[in-house]
Amino acid sequence: MNTKPGLTALLAGLALSLSLAQGADAADSNISAANGPIPGDVTLYAAELACQKKIPTPGYYSSLNGAEISDSERSGMFPCATFTGSWDGPNAVYAFRSLDDYPGISYINNRRPGELYIVGGEFPTPDDPRQVGPYIAKAHATTGAQIWRTYFDNLNVSGRWIANANLNILPDGNIAFAWSHFIALVDGDTGEILKTNTLPPGDAPLEDVNFKHLTIAPDGTLILKDQTRPIGCTLQGTMAIIACAQKGMKMPNSVLVAVDPETLEVLDSLPLPGPAPSPHIVTPYGRQIAIYMGVGDTARRYFWHPIRKKLTADDSWVVHPLAEGQAALTAPTIVGDWVAVQTNGLFSNKKASSVVVIHQDDATRTETIFPFGDLPSGEWSFAPPKNGADPENNLIYSADMGMKKVAGIRIDPETGKLETAFVIDDISNTFQPVFGPADKRVLMLTNIKLPAESASIIEAVQTSKYSEQLTWRDAATGRILAESDFFEPLTVNSLTPPGYGGRVYFPTAMGKGFYVLQPMPQPTNQ
Repeated sequence: MNTKPGLTALLAGLALSLSLAQGADAADSNISAANGPIPGDVTLYAAELACQKKIPTPGYYSSLNGAEISDSERSGMFPCATFTGSWDGPNAVYAFRSLDDYPGISYINNRRPGELYIVGGEFPTPDDPRQVGPYIAKAHATTGAQIWRTYFDNLNVSGRWIANANLNILPDGNIAFAWSHFIALVDGDTGEILKTNTLPPGDAPLEDVNFKHLTIAPDGTLILKDQTRPIGCTLQGTMAIIACAQKGMKMPNSVLVAVDPETLEVLDSLPLPGPAPSPHIVTPYGRQIAIYMGVGDTARRYFWHPIRKKLTADDSWVVHPLAEGQAALTAPTIVGDWVAVQTNGLFSNKKASSVVVIHQDDATRTETIFPFGDLPSGEWSFAPPKNGADPENNLIYSADMGMKKVAGIRIDPETGKLETAFVIDDISNTFQPVFGPADKRVLMLTNIKLPAESASIIEAVQTSKYSEQLTWRDAATGRILAESDFFEPLTVNSLTPPGYGGRVYFPTAMGKGFYVLQPMPQPTNQ
């Protein structure tokens, strides 16, 4: 074909432009494929909300995600969330980034369809190490456009240690929120701070206290426990605990506190026999209200007595799950009659992580499994998230970022015997929630891509220099159903909660705002 020089140059320029555009689409295909906000399947909203209202959620607003991780047990179970992709064919994932920015974003919850609540301002990043927060924001669930934002502190002014603070919505739609040694009641419609109170720090200095761990007992009482920053540590954020503990600095003991949800009056407090950096869970136990947690190197049980307004320790239920060389317990998980705990919540280069289950009726009945085998010489084990679980299907999930694997573990509900159901190559430092009904459960896992195969896991955690994707998997087998592009890292200690209509939210403190994701069957023309 003969063309004039000017036309040749024009065609060459057009080809180059198309090539660059296609390259941008390839790098950002989920976002370019959606090309705008994602409302999800709006025909599912009413059914999802009706499904959720059939599930008792004492103490919490009845929503797809009215608590930090589902409920007082922090179960990570979202049976009314919908997977809108195909189980049998290929799927596409669509993505949209929030219109507004939420610096230091950590947690996202929803109330009714269309409503989204965000906690941020308490996760320092390399680009913003002096976060201004914490704050709670209300945003539009589809666009991420901000409706209001309420700030509670500014570490640059107050000098306090500001670390992760979780989000729980009360039955009346208001929010109970704690940070440092304070607690507040917030109007869920307007963001107005209705009441505040101070919380007892126990033996820890005020500047080293963070009452992140707030759950709600079945009678409505707020049950809180503090994280404590190692003495002498001046770092900010929750990761200060890990960084300073690695240097040999000692954490002061934690304290357990019960608070009235309406008046914020401190009803009782109980000093704990050691530091308790991982969250507790609250669950009915017969006619009692049990509180399970890791304290130092032990798993323990406490009771809340609503009539007497007292917290007490159960000295008959004290277990030492750590094997020699292991480090720290993560938060417990209820699986039927058993309490599961994950080991190596802190780094260990001596022993692989394990999962230990303890019978609620008899603490001497325990079973242990090392789902990833032995720890290779020169490598690290690091399993910070609590176990995910699917009690209806007798499955427990374990994620070890250091060993770069995730396992599904089958439990015999009668004997507690554990066996590995599957192991997949997947690097994740966050929770493993499950969505949907029991016969079609979807396991949600993030997957980290390191800048190089030989890159240090410790350096990656400290610098956030990696990318991360979200995957939807068959919860029974680990088989991938859908997977997103790789984005900026998920905020450490955060999770990927469900939205109405098949959406999932992916908060990242690196860059701007958060992602809204939705899987759908792959179009036939692609």
